[in-house]
Amino acid sequence: MSSAPNGTWTQLWAEVVRNLFGWFRAVGTEFRTRRGRFLVTMLPMLWLLLFFAVPFLIVLKISFAEAVFGQSPPYTPLVEQAADGATSLRLHAGSYALLLQDPLYVAAYLKSLLFAGVSTLFCLLLGYPIAYGIARARPTWRMLLLVLVILPFWTSSLLRTYAMIGMLKANGVLTGALAAIGLVEPGTAILHTDLAVYIGIVYNYLPFMILPLTATLMRLDFGLLEAATDLGAKPWQAFLRITLPLSMPGIIAGSLLVFIPAVGEFVIPDILGGPDALTIGRVLWTEFFTNRDWPLAAAVAVAMLLMLVIPTLLFEYVENRRERSEAQA
Repeated sequence: MSSAPNGTWTQLWAEVVRNLFGWFRAVGTEFRTRRGRFLVTMLPMLWLLLFFAVPFLIVLKISFAEAVFGQSPPYTPLVEQAADGATSLRLHAGSYALLLQDPLYVAAYLKSLLFAGVSTLFCLLLGYPIAYGIARARPTWRMLLLVLVILPFWTSSLLRTYAMIGMLKANGVLTGALAAIGLVEPGTAILHTDLAVYIGIVYNYLPFMILPLTATLMRLDFGLLEAATDLGAKPWQAFLRITLPLSMPGIIAGSLLVFIPAVGEFVIPDILGGPDALTIGRVLWTEFFTNRDWPLAAAVAVAMLLMLVIPTLLFEYVENRRERSEAQA
């Protein structure tokens, strides 16, 4: 008597699985059509519109307002309506003018670029050998090494940054090791210095350099290196002429993934840096939460975004023109 219900449930689950696979097959067929490709393209565009373009327009609007303290929100509206019903648009560019006039903000931008640029360089110098070793490793070891690279992401970057305080303070693990080899004086604290900021940024952002480099180097045909060796090329010559040029897409992708977020980094300079580690992130926090000057904070954010986006777009434009010219040749 129990075999009939069991058979019924088996047939029911088989039908559900069959219908589910049929639905996936139909969705895959739909995505291969023009309408499906349009939907696939529009979904990320809609996401960017809602969570990037709209917030950016709001910040851009606030940046052209005038700060008014003691009210909420603490800035004047851009569109004002007079008593006679006339509507006027009032744009205030004083916040942008202050960014150029006050040396404090110029120094903060330059300091942020310095932190990001030097940290990106060290991430590349450290990450390239690691990525190369992972790409040349056996598949089993490669998976284990990739897990070790991704492992720091399993904990919060804030916790990892706080954990570095114990390593960088006087008589800490790292300072003790550096003192043992004679690089620093015993009892010297690296904490609250620019060096601590560099170490913190490199430690937190190094996986962002390793992963795209590994993906690029794994697609490299290492038989080209053997052919270069057979033709008499030395290892460093084969690296400069074959490996380095072919891995350039990974270098560019990793550098952008490290440099762009490092420019606006706030947590690491605030926790590990000293009073001289004045960055754009710290300026934004101070102007927004302490001084409550929302228009100035918005102008700082817009200027930082333009400073990063415009060179990236120019680089992309030049690369596209170079690729088109090479394809035509």
